[in-house]
Amino acid sequence: MLRVEGLSAGYDGVPVVFDVSFEVAEGEIVAIVGSNGAGKTTVLRAVSGLVRPMSGRIEFMGRDISGLPAHAITSLGLVHVPEGRRLFAKMTVLDNLLLGAHTVPDEKLVSVALGEVYEIFPVLKERAGQKAETLSGGEQQMLAIARGLMSRPKLLMVDEMSLGLAPILVDRVLDVLTEISKRGVTVLMVEQKVEKALEMADRAYVLQTGRVVLSGTGEELLGHPDVKKAYLGM
Repeated sequence: MLRVEGLSAGYDGVPVVFDVSFEVAEGEIVAIVGSNGAGKTTVLRAVSGLVRPMSGRIEFMGRDISGLPAHAITSLGLVHVPEGRRLFAKMTVLDNLLLGAHTVPDEKLVSVALGEVYEIFPVLKERAGQKAETLSGGEQQMLAIARGLMSRPKLLMVDEMSLGLAPILVDRVLDVLTEISKRGVTVLMVEQKVEKALEMADRAYVLQTGRVVLSGTGEELLGHPDVKKAYLGM
């Protein structure tokens, strides 16, 4: 579904990731893990069109999307839920959700999408009339994911879902990705909670100083001595 080959990208002409290659097959949960500053967020931004690649090729559903603007990539069904939630704080939960459906031209499909996200996140239905800023941190993260789902994506990219959440909420929010995957949405996740991400992922890639240094199934990487030493404290 998604193939990235030889991607280099960065900011103001300075590369942050170098010759990164990976792929995501339909129906998979794929994780990109690594420490702070490894370049994980930059990879997602390049794929979603928020950062222009310096070199390399990005294919989605067999189409070259390298350098396409972000709105065009979203319209193709590749949706990015960014780090930090980026909600419209003064707008209601419902209005935030409806903004997520701006690429869906059919009102009936928007209604179906709204019903689906309320089924996954019942608390958002209860809070539909509240301003986004009044939600708890966990509820705001759920709203950010739900807003991404409103565009009915084929592939959902999620950046650092657990960031800033209390430990008790991390598992609850991350488990949502498994539920989304079961509903037929392919998932590419970037996550600092390495152990949890690898437990969930069908396959994963370890990014270090802007380069892919390891790849394999989630189970394989959980057992890899370098991963245990660097990320799991073992």
